[in-house]
Amino acid sequence: MTFYLISFPSPAMQIPAGEFAQVVADSHAVIDEAKAAGVFVFGGGIADVPPVMVSGHGIVTEGTYPQTREIEGGYTILDLPSRDAAIDWAAKIAAACRCAQELREFHPDAAS
Repeated sequence: MTFYLISFPSPAMQIPAGEFAQVVADSHAVIDEAKAAGVFVFGGGIADVPPVMVSGHGIVTEGTYPQTREIEGGYTILDLPSRDAAIDWAAKIAAACRCAQELREFHPDAAS
């Protein structure tokens, strides 16, 4: 099995007025389905808290790498048998969240 990251940036969600509760219910239903299937690893959203950089010496500075300033939104990690399975789950999440999902595969690390 391989871990897959399925994600979207917050601005991608364009929810019509009055539909937010249904989007929440639909997205929770997909997560419940993933849990029941035994493939759910982790999910959630990035908190609206400014990021900090922490050096190897423990020095903390405000900000982040320039290319990652806009990382926020929803994230789900699933443990799946194939990329095709990951695409199927990403499609379910896309339908529930009303926006396309980015799919990335984690590089396996035997030490972790």
